[in-house]
Amino acid sequence: MRLKKHIPNLLTLGNLFCGTVASIFAVQANFTLAGLFVAIGVFFDFFDGFVARILNVSGEFGKQLDSLADMVTSGVVPGIIMFNLLSNKQIVPFNFKDELVLHSLVPFLGLILTLGACYRLAKFNIDKRQSDSFIGMPTPAMTLFVISLPLIKEYSNFEIAENLIDNNYFLCIITLLLTYLMNAELRLFSLKFKEYSIKNNLIKYLFIVVSLLMILFLKYISIPLIIVIYVVLSIISNYRKKLEFNN
Repeated sequence: MRLKKHIPNLLTLGNLFCGTVASIFAVQANFTLAGLFVAIGVFFDFFDGFVARILNVSGEFGKQLDSLADMVTSGVVPGIIMFNLLSNKQIVPFNFKDELVLHSLVPFLGLILTLGACYRLAKFNIDKRQSDSFIGMPTPAMTLFVISLPLIKEYSNFEIAENLIDNNYFLCIITLLLTYLMNAELRLFSLKFKEYSIKNNLIKYLFIVVSLLMILFLKYISIPLIIVIYVVLSIISNYRKKLEFNN
């Protein structure tokens, strides 16, 4: 019984370990290995709660531990990655006397992602409304979006996407937008299934099928597109529920 109780926590610590390793590679600008360990960490993050529910050992300790692990994998790591992306560009919108100062300060805007993730995780821990859905973008979704950017630039042949990732204005907008979405009062569906009927889970099944097809054909560039589709489908789902409620 004691061993069963700690299995989900071991998975959560696996997430933390992967996030710590990913942060080391992110500092070194080794985005491929950072992305690999983030992906493994997100896998652990998804299944620790799933295993806890299956074993019926969910509890407050596991919830707190999960958020602490997420703060590293889905908070610190994306902030470091965005810092690195912004560090490699130049942005001088006006004629500043000391351009060097501006260039040295801009990358720190990327750390807004880390602050936003911390705020979201703290809210999540005390928000009782998020048992079967999310209010605001989950931090792993934000992290996958961010880690995909350098991978798209390195491995994809989409010139438009590469030009956007090379643009500091775009990166700053993405940073602010993702930070807002993490903490917005926007209900997003969860991939947790209470039952598996197509009628009650159509949006979820549609999302999974579309995501798999996009990953198969578009590779890395599919990741940010999947996150965008996730938000759009959630908005559509919310609108449908509102119509059903009003009727």
